[in-house]
Amino acid sequence: MAKTGTLYVVATPIGNLEDITLRALRVLREVDLIAAEDTRHTSKLLQHYGIRKFLVSYHEHNEARRVPGLVAQLRSGRSVALVSDAGMPGVSDPGYELVRACIEAGIPVVPVPGPSAILAALAASGLPTDRFLFAGFPPRRASERRRFLEELTEERATLILFESPERVVRTLQDLLEVLGNRRVAVCRELTKLHEEVFRGTIHEAIAHLEKHPPRGEITLVVEGARVSPADPERAEEELRRLLDLGVSAREAAKAVARTHGVSRQDAYRRALRIRGKQ
Repeated sequence: MAKTGTLYVVATPIGNLEDITLRALRVLREVDLIAAEDTRHTSKLLQHYGIRKFLVSYHEHNEARRVPGLVAQLRSGRSVALVSDAGMPGVSDPGYELVRACIEAGIPVVPVPGPSAILAALAASGLPTDRFLFAGFPPRRASERRRFLEELTEERATLILFESPERVVRTLQDLLEVLGNRRVAVCRELTKLHEEVFRGTIHEAIAHLEKHPPRGEITLVVEGARVSPADPERAEEELRRLLDLGVSAREAAKAVARTHGVSRQDAYRRALRIRGKQ
């Protein structure tokens, strides 16, 4: 049986072209072809380093139809480098479908790690780094975005999100409403000429961005849920107050769980018991 080629999943700079690794440059020089999210964007990187290579487009709109052809090339023994416009392919970028197809076909998949907006933002945020959760892009629609954030209310790990400059203030407003006024780092244009990291509370970040409308790629790093000693008595008092105001049992339980150190399930059971006695 003929030897198959190898798919190299290659991280490329998120801004500063000097951040590419020596290994990535070698792989890009040695492969038979490069599958790029945007061939024009990748051409600039290759030109900068004097690399001439055949490029094919591979993006979210042609991913399904491009995978069979690339797998066929790899089966024939040709090696392929997969790159996105910035960072690691497959992480909020195209790549997953091709990687999965190669694994199913028994084709070697080799990661070539490098620049990461996620880790760069986390390291610069000043927030805890021992545990973190990357949640990608929040949904665009407001109702879906709030539901998405509600699933993260009890997550104690530091949260990392991607967002566009057009929607970042609205997302921060939803974060403030759903998670409370936590610490946040708004990281903009990482590794680029106009790199900026704003650190403060969510409320302060909203005020800053409303005064200085952002441009460029944005990574949000948000403080995880704070752990406070459970106080069942105060939790029950707060539940009664919220229920008297007409708040639903589910929403009251969610709010109390965030502020009084009790689990959401326990708070919800207490809310139902109180409501049953009313």
